[in-house]
Amino acid sequence: MNSNSTGHRIGRATARWGFLYLAVALSACTPAGDSRQHTTPPANRAAPSSSASAGGPPCTPSVDTLPAPPAGYRSVGEDVAVPTTPVLSAEDSGEADPAARLFAKWGLVVRAGTVVDLRVAPGWQDKARLGWGGTGTPASTVTVHACAPESGQGQWMAFVGGTWVAQAACVPLIVTSNGQNDSVTLGIGLPCDKTTEP
Repeated sequence: MNSNSTGHRIGRATARWGFLYLAVALSACTPAGDSRQHTTPPANRAAPSSSASAGGPPCTPSVDTLPAPPAGYRSVGEDVAVPTTPVLSAEDSGEADPAARLFAKWGLVVRAGTVVDLRVAPGWQDKARLGWGGTGTPASTVTVHACAPESGQGQWMAFVGGTWVAQAACVPLIVTSNGQNDSVTLGIGLPCDKTTEP
């Protein structure tokens, strides 16, 4: 085995683990009108199943499969992971909805084979929106169906999307999976210790 082949494999592995960091880091320089267009998996990635499981919702388009949530992510309940970044950069979104004036792009990581609901907490329905997978419009409640990849490999699925807000804020979200509700807050445009409740 030559050193070029080994270096190529190491580079691919580094790119895989660094993908979600890149999605977050690029949010500050991605044009607002382009924020939901990067949902096609790269050719060298294992693409997940695009078919719905029997009787379930359609699969949400994902961009990668992972063996575990990457470094820089924290678990919310058993089936979801979100960034640990104290502040997710928010830029003008170009959306007409006043509750979606700013957009923070970040990757959502969901356990393969699960369906999760994410919603903004009560009192935030007019202040924040959510969306992943490039489908539909930003909404106060979204369902992500992380269909298991056809290859059977990868225990977690990564989705491109993010959070829209009327103004920079610490946004409380509620995640529901397997009948259990879990709460998490995300600093959109400012850290959570610098904002007040609605």
